[in-house]
Amino acid sequence: MAPKRPERLRHALSAALIALACLLAPCGTLAAWAAYDLTDTSRYVTTMAPLAGDPAVRDAVADTVGAGIMEQVDERGDVRPLRGSVRPFVHDAVHSFTGTEAFRLAWDSGNRAVHDAVLRALHDESDRDVTVDLAPLTAQVKRQLTVDHVPLANRIPVEHTEVAVLPAQELDRLRKGFHVLEVAGFWLPVAAVVFAVTGIAVAACRRRAVTATALGTALGGALLALAVTIGRHFTLADLPDETQQPAAAAVYDALTATLREACWLLITLGLTVALATWLVGRFRSSSTAPLRDAPHRGAGRRRSAAPPRGATSHDEPADDLQRSP
Repeated sequence: MAPKRPERLRHALSAALIALACLLAPCGTLAAWAAYDLTDTSRYVTTMAPLAGDPAVRDAVADTVGAGIMEQVDERGDVRPLRGSVRPFVHDAVHSFTGTEAFRLAWDSGNRAVHDAVLRALHDESDRDVTVDLAPLTAQVKRQLTVDHVPLANRIPVEHTEVAVLPAQELDRLRKGFHVLEVAGFWLPVAAVVFAVTGIAVAACRRRAVTATALGTALGGALLALAVTIGRHFTLADLPDETQQPAAAAVYDALTATLREACWLLITLGLTVALATWLVGRFRSSSTAPLRDAPHRGAGRRRSAAPPRGATSHDEPADDLQRSP
């Protein structure tokens, strides 16, 4: 028998709301991660801190700093003939420095300074390039080297040097995207929860609606995890220098660690709720089956106990029946 029209409307409305909730769940997770996790300076510095000991990152820093030193060597004509012999020494010296406490201090301070500068630029309306002053960083490194009794550490000059981080022409686009993420990071998760609850409430069979919502949430988490993996591939593929890919991969994995944990949380939560709902449904079906069968069995017993039509209500001796006229 076909369902009534109001019931069909409830099925359609519930399915639409649940599908929309499952679609918004991974989008809201991504927006919340970008708007709140990446913009927390303390959390960002804490996330990036272990990378100071990563071999790939240390090699990348040694190559970059060593290349900068060699450019200064090229600018000095009296040292240029020694370029070939100086390069290995410079690289080894810089790489050795990346294993010191001074480098870890410089790494944390540099990440904090860059992150603060970018956040200030995203919140204000200035049209200047985003720059970082290296003087405070240089002063911290100088103090640490002095504590470590490094020769000539006290002669390191502390000068105000502005290093460009973001060009001014990129700020307007980044500000618009950041404001969209701030709004989406709050409202998309809220909307996903509201749509899911409403879809379950209006469903004709709420157990099936809960199962569909749980499975859709798990599928959304799996698709988001797949998107993070694909984004990693394209990010590394776009790097012009392949030697920097291991360091970039380490940075990408560190920044997306929270997002990947959120993906696994969606998958685990969805599958757990779906399994629990299925088990509850099976338990209820098995417990109500005897109750449904009981009236039929009772009716069968009553029918078998009733005397056949035409039979007497009490047993009479066969002889009496034969003697009766």
